[in-house]
Amino acid sequence: MKNKKDFKQGCIRMTLLIASIIIGAILYNALLLPLNLVTGGTSGVATITKYVYDIDPAIMIFILSAACCVISFMYLGVERTLGSVVGCILYPLTVKLTSNIGSMITINTSDMLLLVLFAGVLAGVSNGLMYKSGYSTGGFPIISQVLFEKFHLAISKTSLVINIIIVAIGAYFFGVTNALYAVIYLYINSLVVDKVLLGISNNKAFYIITNKEKEVKEYIIENLHHTVTTFDVRGGFLESKRKVILTVIPSREYYRVTEGIRAIDEEVFFVATDSYQVSGAK
Repeated sequence: MKNKKDFKQGCIRMTLLIASIIIGAILYNALLLPLNLVTGGTSGVATITKYVYDIDPAIMIFILSAACCVISFMYLGVERTLGSVVGCILYPLTVKLTSNIGSMITINTSDMLLLVLFAGVLAGVSNGLMYKSGYSTGGFPIISQVLFEKFHLAISKTSLVINIIIVAIGAYFFGVTNALYAVIYLYINSLVVDKVLLGISNNKAFYIITNKEKEVKEYIIENLHHTVTTFDVRGGFLESKRKVILTVIPSREYYRVTEGIRAIDEEVFFVATDSYQVSGAK
């Protein structure tokens, strides 16, 4: 039974990986490469070397990814590298197989912003699926992991620095405007990745501290028909003990909660956060 479940999970992960690679390769050949949009990573370097030296992007992506995988084997070990090997081979291969898609699809480049926004959304979907699969295409994130292991440099910061350098080189060859479009692309990409990984939040979690605990609880339970949980906390400054009311409500009722508890207690303190998953409550 366990083997059957593991096999099913493996098939799902591989399907997500392949879907991610296909979307990413088509996006690269249909939009990023024709628009000379350098967005960092091995694909960004491949765009630059295609323009400067006329090197096949698929070959350059494979060379860079393979080199990073070798570095990963040397410094991170075999087990941590295996998840990157499949993507390292499949992604440049798919980029090569879809290299003619740009000539098959006619795209009006007069509205560059629209294309960049669309590309950012597609990239976010592709990368989100990649992260969900548990695999990766290797590339420069491996360098960031090695720097973290050896010098304890934050992965997020080194990745940012590497991508900034690549985007800056792209700005030198393709202009500052293209670099600014690349920044918009990267921002949209990051937003969509979060949505793909976490989903769209349909609920809000409220943490409420009030001097009128009983009235607030009654309002949420009797007027809004939602349950509440209370727990003890201690203030960090005055060291005083307080009660926190926790409730999770649908996002559409957000203003009913905030307006209602403010009407009860004008000095109420509350924090509202997105709640992506709620289970177990009745």
